[in-house]
Amino acid sequence: QVQVVESGGGLVQAGGSLRLSCAASGRTISSYAMGWFRQAPGKEREFVAGISRSGDITYYTDSVKGRFTISRDNAENTVYLQMNSLKPEDTAVYYCAATVAWLGVRVTPSDYAHWGQGTQVTVSS
Repeated sequence: QVQVVESGGGLVQAGGSLRLSCAASGRTISSYAMGWFRQAPGKEREFVAGISRSGDITYYTDSVKGRFTISRDNAENTVYLQMNSLKPEDTAVYYCAATVAWLGVRVTPSDYAHWGQGTQVTVSS
């Protein structure tokens, strides 16, 4: 079983950048497709970005395309989410998740069996 822990969240002004990290332990992340999700108060958990096990496929929700980049460093057993040109509507708790049940990129929370505790991202206007 893999465990994942997010870090890198914080308070940033609109237009700024943050880099989130998802550190895994227990298993190598090369065995998992990985995803980032976010949840704002009063809203459902939303898919943000995903990357396949091999890293050859990435997928983003429309609202972050061109601004966010997901990547993986298997040697460090870490997945990253680089967030640029941040907007107030990006404010949410961001979660990292892992799945071995599917090929490619999965966008539904129920497809992921392993979740971190989340890291808060707040973007001020």
